[in-house]
Amino acid sequence: MMSPRERVLCALNHEEPDRVPIFFGASGATTMLASAYDRLKQHMGLAGETRVMGRALQYALLDEDVMQRFGSDGRVLIPGPAPSGNERELPGDGFVDGWGVPWRRQPSRHYYEVVEPPLGRAGMEDLAAYPWPDLAHPSRFTGLAERAAAIRSSGYAVVALSGVSVFEQCCLLRGIENLLLDMAGEPDFARALLRKVTDLQRAAVEGLLLEAGEHIDVIVTGDDLASQDAPMISPLMYRELLKPLHAELMSAIRRGTKAEIFYHSDGNVYPLISDLVEVGVQLLNPVQVSAGAMGDTARLKKEFGRRLSFCGGIDTQAVLPHGTPAAVRAEVRRRIADLGPGGGYILAAVHCIQPDVLPENVRAMFEEALEAGRYPLGGEKR
Repeated sequence: MMSPRERVLCALNHEEPDRVPIFFGASGATTMLASAYDRLKQHMGLAGETRVMGRALQYALLDEDVMQRFGSDGRVLIPGPAPSGNERELPGDGFVDGWGVPWRRQPSRHYYEVVEPPLGRAGMEDLAAYPWPDLAHPSRFTGLAERAAAIRSSGYAVVALSGVSVFEQCCLLRGIENLLLDMAGEPDFARALLRKVTDLQRAAVEGLLLEAGEHIDVIVTGDDLASQDAPMISPLMYRELLKPLHAELMSAIRRGTKAEIFYHSDGNVYPLISDLVEVGVQLLNPVQVSAGAMGDTARLKKEFGRRLSFCGGIDTQAVLPHGTPAAVRAEVRRRIADLGPGGGYILAAVHCIQPDVLPENVRAMFEEALEAGRYPLGGEKR
């Protein structure tokens, strides 16, 4: 038996460990929504308040006994909040975050949504005057080295959240429609905004890695670049406006750590995968199998498996919320058969598990992963 950390590192080295590694609760994209986790805990007879990784998106911080029960091989490392004068509460269930983005949750919602992008009407001159957060403040990283070392000493892979998400953060600040229009028609403004956010996030990740880089095994980055059918911007526009910034950030990460670079993008990101590999992405998440070409996981493995590892792949759009436990188990076996040979696969749900997923299906997913994921795949079990 390998330790969880050994299992993850073996798989990411494109070798076959004792079983396919599992990420459950190792990042926002591999956990559950808080309300979904409450339902799972009730099913399991567990008490206690549910904690979250961040207020806006309500990604649950899973309890240690739950992660152990379902075989999770990674543990999350989260920097502290950035000093900023922007934070405040809003009337009702709302708040303004450190970037100055206002969020509010409606009674029927499980998470918060942006009320109005604070730079939605901004011009070039407004960027200099904007109250940007101090993402590189040393207080964010105090104690992270000790926490990471403790995770490692307990045998788990350290999965650090970098905060690197340039395009998505600009969408929150500017509004997605406005940003896309800027990129097409006002590229100077788009470049200036993207540049500013890149500089802030680069300083932040450099501070994180200066403190704890030697203890980190996987570092989480990402940008939601695609919709269900295709990238939200053309490959040409990506290469002109975003790819150089991604390359710069990945290079900064590579200088500060030997950790594998995890990159998250929902949707049909297939047309951009080669570009992501070129900028330094090593582990692609969440492999949204319901989105266009991403559903052919055997093809993804054949085409990119020597240069890229995969994390995710268990369908959260149809199978987990609407399938039977037997269908969930079949989905797990299919994705393991496609992505698991030769290593290079960490099993997880496609993004965080939502409240419409039955606890029985959550159990079926991880129980089948622990059984069907043992190497040699499809062979005699050890």
